[in-house]
Amino acid sequence: MPSLDVLEQKKAVVSELTEELKDAKSIILVDYRGITVEEDTEFRAAMRKAGVKYKVVKNTLVKFAMNANGIDGLDKFLEGPTAIAFSTEDIVAPAKVVSEYAKKVNAIEIKSGVMEGKIASLDEIKAIAELPSKETLLASLASVLNENIAAFARVIDAIVEKQGAPAEAAAAEASAE
Repeated sequence: MPSLDVLEQKKAVVSELTEELKDAKSIILVDYRGITVEEDTEFRAAMRKAGVKYKVVKNTLVKFAMNANGIDGLDKFLEGPTAIAFSTEDIVAPAKVVSEYAKKVNAIEIKSGVMEGKIASLDEIKAIAELPSKETLLASLASVLNENIAAFARVIDAIVEKQGAPAEAAAAEASAE
């Protein structure tokens, strides 16, 4: 039986994790068995750069935190070494970064995930990972909007030129006389 100090520490970890996961848009469970220190360092740096939190926490503590947030059904995935990658800002980022590194580093494997409070299949996670980033989507939208505005400006300019040409010609004739 654990000592009271250890039990209090575990309760604090569960409480902190529960609070962090409460607002998570997506959570990815990762098996990192066999990853080297160098690969792990690079992986964690990529997570930070993408605004994704990445933690290695005991499976039982993750279970308690997930259950406290009303997420059930992940117990079968919480066996063996498990890390969690999650984001409160971007639903795509955790899946994208983990998926990219899983392709590069054979030691990283996606176990399961949660998207907006619902358990996601591996196929759903992989499909989400293939989506363009938020910045890319916003840039595409801005490009489309900009093109429409530019086309509208060209139409207005053509109308002004067409209607302005007779007026300019009449003004030129009047000044010639």
